[in-house]
Amino acid sequence: MEGIEALMRHVYLFPLVGAALGLIYAVVALALMAFVPPEIAAALIIAVIVRLCGINHTDGLADFGDGVSAHTTVEKKISAMKDVYIGTGGVVFVVVTILAVYASLTAIPSGSLPAALIVAEVAAKQSMIAFAAFSVPLHKGFGSIAIENTDRTDFIMGLAIAAPICWALSGLSGVAVLLAAQISALYMVAVSKRNFGGATGDGFGATNEVARAVALLAAALLIANGLSWEGAIWTPW
Repeated sequence: MEGIEALMRHVYLFPLVGAALGLIYAVVALALMAFVPPEIAAALIIAVIVRLCGINHTDGLADFGDGVSAHTTVEKKISAMKDVYIGTGGVVFVVVTILAVYASLTAIPSGSLPAALIVAEVAAKQSMIAFAAFSVPLHKGFGSIAIENTDRTDFIMGLAIAAPICWALSGLSGVAVLLAAQISALYMVAVSKRNFGGATGDGFGATNEVARAVALLAAALLIANGLSWEGAIWTPW
């Protein structure tokens, strides 16, 4: 627990973790696209994401989905979220999120996919900071440690790290993707407050998964509409 608290005191560094993970995904994507069709590459990239990140965030998304989809009192919503068994709501939330990631990966052109993966992971990790910074903890636990040790200053510091990375890789489009992910995080804050009266570790993890999907969807839509996805660092002229 002491290690977790120390980690959370430096939560503003999460975008660098996202950049490191995204770089690994980018290398994997480049290797896969040389040998397999885009659809298979997308499925294998998702497998790599799960392998490296584990399923804790996905489990949080499932629990969050169960709680949100319970049509009853706040107390029963919280009980559904804490239930060790997954319900229909959790299944739907996880499946839709994975489908969104898969569809985005297949829609993004191969030349843009490596940069998009890095930007999306940076945006997802910054979104976790946003969720923690603007939330109130519901009860004691991992989520409360993150939320209590994260404030608006951490959010701004994280953003100061994340934005230049996204700009360097994809210019204004990368910054737009980062913004879309932050909006999704603030929406998760509102949903969590409305349904549970506060935030938990499940919401913290769920935000990572939702924000990654939103970021990749935003990247795919920007590219589909002909907006530039060229990195400022690569085309300084």
